[in-house]
Amino acid sequence: MFEPHEYAITVRKVSIDGEQIFEAQVRELPYVAEYAETFEEAYQLAIDTIQTSMAMFAEKGKPFPPPSQPEEDEYSGRITLKLPKYLHRQIALAALHEELSLNQYILSLLSYRVGAETAQKLNFARAGLQLAQ
Repeated sequence: MFEPHEYAITVRKVSIDGEQIFEAQVRELPYVAEYAETFEEAYQLAIDTIQTSMAMFAEKGKPFPPPSQPEEDEYSGRITLKLPKYLHRQIALAALHEELSLNQYILSLLSYRVGAETAQKLNFARAGLQLAQ
């Protein structure tokens, strides 16, 4: 039985053109984003989108992506990096300047990069374009 609530939905508050709204994304449908004034509305729009997309896929005879399964055992959240000494020093000094631990600073850099890349993909998808590989 099809259950849209099993899909990985992320809802977060974002600022678009200075306005604070909620954005809902579905991991299994990476180019889909829904926006609403409340968390609940954004979540419900994502559920509606999953249901509508499922119906459209079925109508066209195409398989619909199944809900992703948590892979918590596969990722521990720990990695070991080997950096050149000059880069380690630069990052450590930048973290000190920002009054963050080295771990927090590296995590913020990585999070920013992944978020920017995701936003770029979404913007391209909305415009009907694809990023060059």
